[in-house]
Amino acid sequence: MNKRFLWAALALGLAAVIAFGCSSGKKSAEDEQPPVVEEVQPPPPPPPTVVEEEPPPPPVEIVLETIHFDFDKYNLKPEARAARGRNARLLGDHPEVTIVIEGNCDERGTGEYNLALGEKRAKSARDYLVDLGVSVDRVRVISYGKERPVDPGHTEAAWSKNRRADFVRTDQ
Repeated sequence: MNKRFLWAALALGLAAVIAFGCSSGKKSAEDEQPPVVEEVQPPPPPPPTVVEEEPPPPPVEIVLETIHFDFDKYNLKPEARAARGRNARLLGDHPEVTIVIEGNCDERGTGEYNLALGEKRAKSARDYLVDLGVSVDRVRVISYGKERPVDPGHTEAAWSKNRRADFVRTDQ
């Protein structure tokens, strides 16, 4: 029985090999796939170096004084000369500052007359600053005549406030 048992086991093993393990030499689709290669990612670049720049300083606070004129005049009163001298010193200390001088008049007189008078007032103020060393390139003039009163009243006190030259900073 041993021989028979041995032959039966051998036949059974051979049948199992033929059924499950024997292949025709062809590889299955699973066997034909290329080996999986993991793609290695380079490390991310370092973040850019941030150079903290200091913000620019705020504009220098400069208060330029308004000057006033007598009725129907564009020549400088003594107190106007002192104010323009202070304005010239400030402008000399801050060469980056540019201004416009706005010539103004009171409500009396025609519009055309007051525009011309306001321009003469603004130019008179500019010429004085230039004489004190301020570059003419830093100063513009404009006349508003009687169109921009600071005091809308109809009295001598209101009119005297409106006969003026305003110094307005334009570089900001």
